[in-house]
Amino acid sequence: MPIATGDLLGHSQVGVYASVVGDVLFLPLALPAVDIERVETALQMESTLLTVGGSSLLGSLIVGNSRGLAVADIATPEDIDVLTSYGDVVVMESSVNAAGNLLVANENGVLASPVVPEEGLEVLSSALGVPSGNVTIAGQHVLGSLAAVNGEGVVLHPDVSADEVAIIEKTLGVPAMVGTVCFGSPFVGAGLVCSNGGAFAGAETTGPELNRIEDALGLI
Repeated sequence: MPIATGDLLGHSQVGVYASVVGDVLFLPLALPAVDIERVETALQMESTLLTVGGSSLLGSLIVGNSRGLAVADIATPEDIDVLTSYGDVVVMESSVNAAGNLLVANENGVLASPVVPEEGLEVLSSALGVPSGNVTIAGQHVLGSLAAVNGEGVVLHPDVSADEVAIIEKTLGVPAMVGTVCFGSPFVGAGLVCSNGGAFAGAETTGPELNRIEDALGLI
């Protein structure tokens, strides 16, 4: 299965710009065709191009699975109309609006930062059709920047605690491994986007880091 490296829109934080939601790959409208092809090839997916509220930071603004998704409240009515064709849509309130940073989801579960209240968890669980839970990763709330998950595994910030790992593995239903991207960055979710078919990491990601990612995500 493929794994590739590169930058998107001049940045190594590729997970900030790209979002995999179920079997849909969302990429920014501004992305050049050559980069679109590279990401599609690596992830073995066709892409949908859009912005959310005019922003290209799709990985920070959209998260979900094949049943539903959450989006930041900067999304316009037109954005939401587009997204509803891919499942139920939860619009995150302004106090917790960076949906892709505060949530991690796959087909088995959805995890949210503790800043997301219990009623918010219930709405997410209903829309995505999976169990939900609150957790931090390495004591931090920006889950989307600290984890990258598919249907086979999850890569986590190296400082994640054993208690956090237990919640993550139980909710997402996949084994966890720690890793880094982009020559030692612990922000694996920011520097990596993945699917069940492949992964695309920031250009500075080293061979040993790529091997670790492949192992963690079941790509070999």
